[in-house]
Amino acid sequence: MSAQGGRPRLVVLAGLPGTGKSALARTVAERLGAVWLRVDSIEAALLESGIPRSFETGLAAYVAARSLARDHLTLGQDAVIDAVNGVEEARAMWRSLAAETGAHRFVVEVVLADRAEHRRRVESRGAPTPPLPAPTWEEVERREYLPWDEERLTIDGARPTEENAARVLEYVGAKGRVP
Repeated sequence: MSAQGGRPRLVVLAGLPGTGKSALARTVAERLGAVWLRVDSIEAALLESGIPRSFETGLAAYVAARSLARDHLTLGQDAVIDAVNGVEEARAMWRSLAAETGAHRFVVEVVLADRAEHRRRVESRGAPTPPLPAPTWEEVERREYLPWDEERLTIDGARPTEENAARVLEYVGAKGRVP
């Protein structure tokens, strides 16, 4: 179900691995009746097909997510993007897609200020999307993640997922509505 006014919503979640981004994206997509496009799932499918992991498989996963989102948005369906979105090139991709499809774009950045909790989460989880390996804490620390310079809702990943989902739904104008 699309936002009021007939324009679909493109909800872009961003944040480092281990912040709670995917749990939140899944919940928001369920509440909106939106398609949930998880870049890690797409990259895992590429690896499963036998393509070796590289910068290109990560880029291809973003490009595939954009293409799938475009298909849904042009049908008037909401889309929730679940990706790190740490660099300007990724962020520009979603701005461009919203402009191209006429979608309302909402950016939600998920952060986890408690460094010890963030590290615990990263180190205690297995690979969430085999055969894509789970990142190590060192990889998360070294990951390029630029500060945002545009409007966004910042969510504390330490808060309960349901509470955070309610905040996102209010931000995107759904106010907790379930289709």
